[in-house]
Amino acid sequence: MSNKKLKLWELDRISESDFKAKEKLPLILVLDDIRSLNNIGTFFRTGDAFSIEKIYLCGITAIPPHKDIHKTALGATETVSWEYRDSIAVLIAELKAQQHTICVIEQTEKTLLLQDIHQLAPATYVLVFGNEVNGVQQEVVDAADHVIEIPQFGTKHSFNVSVCAGIVLWEFCKKTMSL
Repeated sequence: MSNKKLKLWELDRISESDFKAKEKLPLILVLDDIRSLNNIGTFFRTGDAFSIEKIYLCGITAIPPHKDIHKTALGATETVSWEYRDSIAVLIAELKAQQHTICVIEQTEKTLLLQDIHQLAPATYVLVFGNEVNGVQQEVVDAADHVIEIPQFGTKHSFNVSVCAGIVLWEFCKKTMSL
């Protein structure tokens, strides 16, 4: 039994214009002071793969175009809708006023474990990912509707922020597809 690996041209990818026109998953990402340009590019590439609505880049998070973002985004900065905002606090207040559900991905005293997100009501979810060292700012944690934690069993108790995004987006994608 053969299982031939597909070539890039055999993957039946949609065009950039078709991608922009298609319905998106009700997911918005907010990057809170992400320092690494490679991480930022990875967020774009992962956001494209899961067909999210938008990415907000906040604070010190760099914006496209930049060669180091492009290196990992592989063109996804052209397909995923994005916007820069200086103040994450103002942005979160706006998104809450639009009736979006704010979920920070963080470790706090009281969290919802990622495997339990099926308990959340259907909504447009705003997923906030924080700085590689300091995480999500406390004022944003305080403003969130939910704090979601990925269970971890090793000694480090942290993932690279872009790895974290892939794990969380997959779980939200599964949740959305099952509705």
